[in-house]
Amino acid sequence: MSDLPDYIKFTDSAAGTLIEVLDALKPDKVAILVDENSERFCLSRLSEISQFIIIKIESGEQNKNITTCGHIWSVLTENEFSRKSVLVNLGGGVIGDMGGFAAATFKRGIRFINIPTTLLSQVDASIGGKLGIDFNGLKNHIGIFREPTAVILDGVFLETLPVNQLRSGYAEIIKHGLIADRDYWEKLKEFTFPEIPWDQLLHSSVLIKNRVVLSDPFEKGNRKILNFGHTVGHAIETWYLENNHELLHGEAVAIGMIMEAKIGVIVGLLDESVLTEILIYIKSVFGLVNILPDTEQIIDLMLQDKKNVGDIIMLSIVSGIGKCEYDVKSSNSQIAEAIEFYRMLK
Repeated sequence: MSDLPDYIKFTDSAAGTLIEVLDALKPDKVAILVDENSERFCLSRLSEISQFIIIKIESGEQNKNITTCGHIWSVLTENEFSRKSVLVNLGGGVIGDMGGFAAATFKRGIRFINIPTTLLSQVDASIGGKLGIDFNGLKNHIGIFREPTAVILDGVFLETLPVNQLRSGYAEIIKHGLIADRDYWEKLKEFTFPEIPWDQLLHSSVLIKNRVVLSDPFEKGNRKILNFGHTVGHAIETWYLENNHELLHGEAVAIGMIMEAKIGVIVGLLDESVLTEILIYIKSVFGLVNILPDTEQIIDLMLQDKKNVGDIIMLSIVSGIGKCEYDVKSSNSQIAEAIEFYRMLK
């Protein structure tokens, strides 16, 4: 893929590609960060790698915090890792976000390699250099920008995923079409989930994500369009996490895309017919969620979003298929109207 930077490596042999990368880096020590899922289903695919330390953490967004980072730092310290060492993050978005953050802050930064094993992390979380952890119940509240030394993308890992995890990742693929590529969106509408050629979509979505990131690496402007669906989505996801309900990231983003598209109609950016088109397809994949927090709770959580200006909630909203505006001001009443719109859907 000539349009992609060298550090993004599509492969049909994650182990072989990792060996090539490590041979070039010549680290003094290597650790592989896993959770119970990536250890069980994915680690065996790297059996050709020798002389590495395994750092195991518990899966789940609820464990993406400073306490778990402390465990990672402790293991690295106990095993005398240096700035010449490498941490390999094998797993989904939580592993990539937190493992990268831990590596980037250990001794002011050691090299790290991401091997994303979920659809969500392959098409979104592993690309773009955003690293972070949750703090005081707020998603990705503490973090930095730092590119990995390599991202190794092997579609074979998708074979280990249950349908709900594929669906979660598909939300980001849908988002890519809506914000940046009308032709891509039209192609997606031809598919009936989960009968989808994932290998084709991986390449297309990574190209879109990388193109947006290159235009604005530190999210000062255009990169904000990648947050479509996420301001509302993160608020709902946070509430679910705090209340011990299960809702995957992509499922929350799907809700967020519907509500934020409705806000687009309310503020005059989006035609009602386009909202209907978006709603029909997202609903066909995700259905509707019946349990939502109170409107005030959603807005309170949205007020913590990093893109806000003071107490003004700023959104990224599609203005048409393949087009997105960022820094769109929204009022509490407009947000409340969009939330009520979703509640009334059948």
